[in-house]
Amino acid sequence: MSPFSHIPAAERHRNIAYRLERLTELCRELGSSRDIPLLLERILLTAKDITQADGGTLYRINEGGDSLRFYISVNDTLKMHQGGSSGKAISIPDIALRLPDGQPNLSAVAAYAANTRKSVNIADVYQVSSGFNFNGMRLFDEKYGYQSKSFLTVPMEDHEGELVGVLQLINAIDPATGAPLPFSETDQHFIEALASQAAMAMTNQQLIQRLEQLFESLIRLINIGIGEKSPHTGRHCEQVPELAMMLAEAAHNATEGPLADFHMSEADRRELWLAALLHDCGKISTPTHIVEKATKLETIFDRIHLVETRIEVLKRDAEIRVLQEKLALGAALDAQRAAELDAGLAAELAQLDLERAFLRKINVGTEGMRPEDQQRVLDIAQRSWRGPDGQLRPLLDEEESANLRIRAGTLNDAERQIINNHIVITIKMLESLPWPKQLARVTEFAGGHHERMDGKGYPKGLTREQMSVQARIMAVADIFEAVTAADRPYKRGNTLNEAVEILAGFKARDHIDPDLFDLFVRERIYEKYAEKFMHPSQIDEVDLSRIPGFGA
Repeated sequence: MSPFSHIPAAERHRNIAYRLERLTELCRELGSSRDIPLLLERILLTAKDITQADGGTLYRINEGGDSLRFYISVNDTLKMHQGGSSGKAISIPDIALRLPDGQPNLSAVAAYAANTRKSVNIADVYQVSSGFNFNGMRLFDEKYGYQSKSFLTVPMEDHEGELVGVLQLINAIDPATGAPLPFSETDQHFIEALASQAAMAMTNQQLIQRLEQLFESLIRLINIGIGEKSPHTGRHCEQVPELAMMLAEAAHNATEGPLADFHMSEADRRELWLAALLHDCGKISTPTHIVEKATKLETIFDRIHLVETRIEVLKRDAEIRVLQEKLALGAALDAQRAAELDAGLAAELAQLDLERAFLRKINVGTEGMRPEDQQRVLDIAQRSWRGPDGQLRPLLDEEESANLRIRAGTLNDAERQIINNHIVITIKMLESLPWPKQLARVTEFAGGHHERMDGKGYPKGLTREQMSVQARIMAVADIFEAVTAADRPYKRGNTLNEAVEILAGFKARDHIDPDLFDLFVRERIYEKYAEKFMHPSQIDEVDLSRIPGFGA
């Protein structure tokens, strides 16, 4: 109960202590709330309360800074509430701060207060010759049968002299008679104090919002750079946050089961969103030829063409050798011997063509290379060819042979280590930032998406118990986006059914959180993601009977 509740309403609104209490309450709200539209409405309603005004309007400076925009307008007598929480748009035109000739607009009261930074207190607009143009007000009064009388208009100026808006009150009401009164000098002082505090609070909140927007824009700037370097990685950085939030919201909404106690505030959601945006920021340091490695022999170009050229040299050498042998036989070369030489050459050339086709095929990364194909690469590598220097050398050097024998994908061990190191760089980059308290876990969330539930992940080898739910969510989102992505240069995009089965395999091998996987399937999050990001040709019916724990 307010300590002023015993004071009659007629006196309470003129009580200095009551006004101070209301100002103090507002100041607390200004310092704690980040909802600027709500704050603006509270400012106007508090100003009405402490002056007992019948109506009021709050104007804001438009984006161009050249006019005042009606933001909230209330009137008790007319039971009018426009703008703000009412949801009713204000259709009144903006008030220009400048005249067509560039001079300041001093004829409109609100514009005068904005331009001069001075308050305007008018006792009776119909009796006092103020020099202001009140035609709009008179039309309003005629339209609604209202009697405007006293006006108090105060500029909202922050501590740096920047104009935030204008606060205008109309008709201070006598509690005893209900008749309009002039706004007192005390009223004006209180409203000026309120307007100043409100302007500073709004400026601070806007500054915080702009800094947050700037920070998120810088994050997107990093992702733009990654995207220019590697388009598929850029898309990955955009889509993983979307999927992570889908799964996080499903966990938040769970009312039973192991995730029933998981809940997120708006601050928690923002923290996870930013972490997801940043989860692969370390890839900005990964060489492009590794991130975009589409074939096993690719570096800055695909070296399979060099190998094919060597095979062409072998074919030409074989042809030259046969021709030389025919010349050496001279008159002794009969039709039978010539046919034998031609047949041998044709067989040798056909074998070289088969080996070239085989190397071209296995140069494209697959999910699993057979041991017999790996041995065949070793056999082919032993062929010799004569280089430009006249020296004989193996058809494939050790590095080429090793790359062509990569069992899965296109990366060799050294390249995979470079790719894996992106998470170390990500953590290093994120740990270098002075995160505020509400974003303190961004590094942990972003840095954990390659950890495994069994502790065999990287870079820290964390177990499930050592990871937050958010970090485990990141791991699921990262994998599912990767297996469904159709834009990777080294693989095709899996169908939806294949992707869910692959994810089930990750659960079975204790790579991902089983509770989150079950939620992912039970809530059909894969369908929501597919509808938004997957190509229609990839979206097929998911056979849940093949998923352990979900069969009929």
